[in-house]
Amino acid sequence: MRHSPLSSLPADATGAPPGAAEHAALLADLHAENRRFRVAVENISHGLSLFDRDHRLLVSNRRYAEIYGLEPQQMRPGMTMRDILDLRAAVGSVTEMAPDDYIAWWTRHGEESARTVTGAVFRLKNGRYVALRHHTLPDGGFVTTHEDVTERRQMEERLAHMAHHDALTDLPNRVRLRERLEAALAEAGEDRRCAVLCIDLDRFKDVNDTLGHPVGDRLLQAVAGRLRRHLPRIDVLARLGGDEFAMVQTSTEEPGDAVLLAARLIRDLSEPYGIDGNRIIVGASVGIACAPPGDGDPDVLLRNADLALYCAKAEGRGRFRVFEPRMDADAQRRRSLELELRQALAAGQFALVYQPLVSVPSGRVNGFEALLRWHHPARGCIAPGDFIPLAEDTGLIVPIGEWVLHHACAEAANWPDGQKVAVNLSTIQFRNAGLYDAVGSALRASGLAPERLELEITESALIADWDTTIAVLERIKRLGVAVSMDDFGTGYSSLSYLRKFPFDKVKIDQFFIRELSAGSGSRAIIRAIVDLCRALGIATTAEGVETEEQLALLGAENCTEVQGFLLARPMPPGDVRALLARAPLLAAEAPFGAARLRLAAS
Repeated sequence: MRHSPLSSLPADATGAPPGAAEHAALLADLHAENRRFRVAVENISHGLSLFDRDHRLLVSNRRYAEIYGLEPQQMRPGMTMRDILDLRAAVGSVTEMAPDDYIAWWTRHGEESARTVTGAVFRLKNGRYVALRHHTLPDGGFVTTHEDVTERRQMEERLAHMAHHDALTDLPNRVRLRERLEAALAEAGEDRRCAVLCIDLDRFKDVNDTLGHPVGDRLLQAVAGRLRRHLPRIDVLARLGGDEFAMVQTSTEEPGDAVLLAARLIRDLSEPYGIDGNRIIVGASVGIACAPPGDGDPDVLLRNADLALYCAKAEGRGRFRVFEPRMDADAQRRRSLELELRQALAAGQFALVYQPLVSVPSGRVNGFEALLRWHHPARGCIAPGDFIPLAEDTGLIVPIGEWVLHHACAEAANWPDGQKVAVNLSTIQFRNAGLYDAVGSALRASGLAPERLELEITESALIADWDTTIAVLERIKRLGVAVSMDDFGTGYSSLSYLRKFPFDKVKIDQFFIRELSAGSGSRAIIRAIVDLCRALGIATTAEGVETEEQLALLGAENCTEVQGFLLARPMPPGDVRALLARAPLLAAEAPFGAARLRLAAS
């Protein structure tokens, strides 16, 4: 009888051959280790799969099945990669790649990752994103981890979208516009020119001021909707910020195409809007810049379009301008002048001149209007019309205006007989919270009686922000300072302002004075203004009197005061004092209507 090799070994007390207990213990440890491995695999947050060198599944966990929308029991050892792809295709969790291409990707990356770990992010057909990490094993098999990164990827996409799009209108922003413009310029050729159109709304600030910012925001969204209608004709539409938009047109063959588009945009954006029960009408101005064929710098093109827009708005509302090289030269001069203007105040280059305000009935000098002059060391005397708008655009009018107030009050404090000094205020100064304090400071520093200071404002200050302007004017009037409305008759609602605020004086715009003897109806308008103001207890001053005929007609219409070159040109402070020393004599010798009522210092 043949014996088993183990039969000749001595038996232990249980009758089991020697080593059986150790074997059983080894098996028990192995099963325990397998259970621990399985628990670990099942509880990791990533999906895990282990394949042999023939792409057959050895091990996978529950999370692997969940990520791809499968049931855990569907994953069986021995399945091929194609078997698993067929299951995933049924629930839409495969990539856009064909199965063969996907398997080829695995094979290729298996070879590449023999020395390192590689990874990739795949977008599945169901819209989910999965990040894979792939590592090849020494025997040719491979292990992969799978992580669902959909939420992270969507957040990244949202952040990327926010970085390149405007939050209010969801249009591309300036950063994205420049990227698209750079690509468009690179693709443009001799037969396709690239044009940029910068679009700015007219009167948008009035909407925000009167109806509030929420309505203004909805208006901007409505404007964006109208601009989107033109997308078939353009390549890019963007919001640059505020009420400014931009378009890129690359299908144009000549500037005329961009001009036609600009005309359509102005027409479309000028149609009424219905926002929250409000009928809103705004217009638009457009600046156009065309890149040279086969060439163009995106930053230069955007800047040129913006310069053309600036010129369009400066010439009025509801129009477009095409960039011309001289616009750049004008902008450079303006920039240079701005830099010099910032230094002018500290350098003591400003001076005041004074033009008399003469009483019509008596010929007496009632006071003087202070007028600002800039004596540039190289350019000479720069006209106010050349630097005051620039000072307003840059905000420099605020410190300059305070300087004018202080110097005018200090000079007037030395005049005899209580003559007044009139100082013009800019609309921009009313937006500055320090205007009231600046007036009070000028009066205290000079010792000038408040009733001897007269502040002139234009209707534009009232239109810009009625509530703020009136609140400031009421505080100033409580100081005892007089307030007059300048350029009366040129605005569309001046009469309503006379009813709403107690002005001390109205200055009749010189446009009506120039037309006084031309039979244009100006005399009837002046008569109506004077009669209205007399009924309201308001004085009247006629500006720009240059002829004796004008002077006589204004006297016949009972105008309170006159001012103009016929009587006196603006004069430096020294001539003011000399004039006042002999003004009583002039008044006595020259009753109103006589040609001798000329007060220019000789």
